[in-house]
Amino acid sequence: MLIGVISDTHIPDRYSKIPEAVFEVFGGLDLILHAGDLISMEIWDELQTIAPTKCVQGNMDKAYGTNLPKQDIINVEGVKIGLNHGEVYPRGDSQQLEYIGLEMGVDVLITGHTHWAFVKKVDDIILLNPGSPTVPRMSDPSLMLLEVKKGELETRIIKIGDSTCKAITYKRLGLKNE
Repeated sequence: MLIGVISDTHIPDRYSKIPEAVFEVFGGLDLILHAGDLISMEIWDELQTIAPTKCVQGNMDKAYGTNLPKQDIINVEGVKIGLNHGEVYPRGDSQQLEYIGLEMGVDVLITGHTHWAFVKKVDDIILLNPGSPTVPRMSDPSLMLLEVKKGELETRIIKIGDSTCKAITYKRLGLKNE
């Protein structure tokens, strides 16, 4: 299954629209996961035109009255993927994110909130963050592609900008239930 991961779009409060590169990179996906700070349900509607989309609530969504679940668990080919905005401080703290993943009982935890992308494995949990395609922090705008196949997860962080897209990270990570 091919999954697109996006977070922290902040539209329309900090950016006017979804960048065209998102539509380019996300064409042909089976599913899109948005890790919060969507801000407007109109953005969810736009992403739905590409592929079925699941989204969780981020810290900024509350202020705009967007009513989304705080977390979600998606089972993909026997792999439990958790989706949570990851409102922890300091942002992106691996130990706190691991605890969220353990509480959710997932193999993979996808979060946002940092506005920078990362792929980490902490003990038995894989932590993923796609960064932000619209308002990155000390990084390039980015998205993530995941492919789950036969107990393996392949992930790519895609830098977007200036009408170009390139994969900057490629990792093949085995999961604990192999």
